[in-house]
Amino acid sequence: MSEANSSHATELTSQYIAQVTGDLERNAKEQERIGQEIEALQEQLHALQHDHTVLVNMQQALGDASPAAEMDTATTPSVPHQVSAEPKQSKPKKAAARGAKKTASKKPAAKAPSAKASTEATKPTLVDLIRSHLKQESEPRSAAEISAALTQSHPDRSVKTTVVRTTLEGLVAKSHAHRTKQGSSVFYTTAATSEPAAAEPQQEAVAS
Repeated sequence: MSEANSSHATELTSQYIAQVTGDLERNAKEQERIGQEIEALQEQLHALQHDHTVLVNMQQALGDASPAAEMDTATTPSVPHQVSAEPKQSKPKKAAARGAKKTASKKPAAKAPSAKASTEATKPTLVDLIRSHLKQESEPRSAAEISAALTQSHPDRSVKTTVVRTTLEGLVAKSHAHRTKQGSSVFYTTAATSEPAAAEPQQEAVAS
């Protein structure tokens, strides 16, 4: 009886060990998945913060330009009122000319920040870089290959493979990219290049 009880206890222990091991594996995979989603969300948050900074700079630039015009229009008519008692009208003309020069000198200064802001606004996002890279490639690429290519072409940006993979899955969900699996590896292609490839066999059949 004691041997039967010990063997039964051993079987239960083995079952618990297998169950705990499986739970640990699932927990680790879930942590990895959530970590990838967090990195992708952080990338999107950085992009939104960058856009917010650009928009604030543009708003400030446009706001600085309008008060300057109002100040010039407010000071220009005040000069003739002060010299209206004098018979000569040459001084008001000179004052108006000085006001025009002030307006001309202030407006270029206000355009400089907006030009800088527009340059920053043209900086492509990670989604744009990935889609452009897929369009340039004729063969399917993995997330690691795309990440390495973007890091080489854009050394000023931090491109992580996990973020690239999450972004690619988002493009696949929106039908902007296609995913193919070869063994244990996953490859991606742009949705635009897959349509002509599917149409080529039909053209060859018509030609034959």
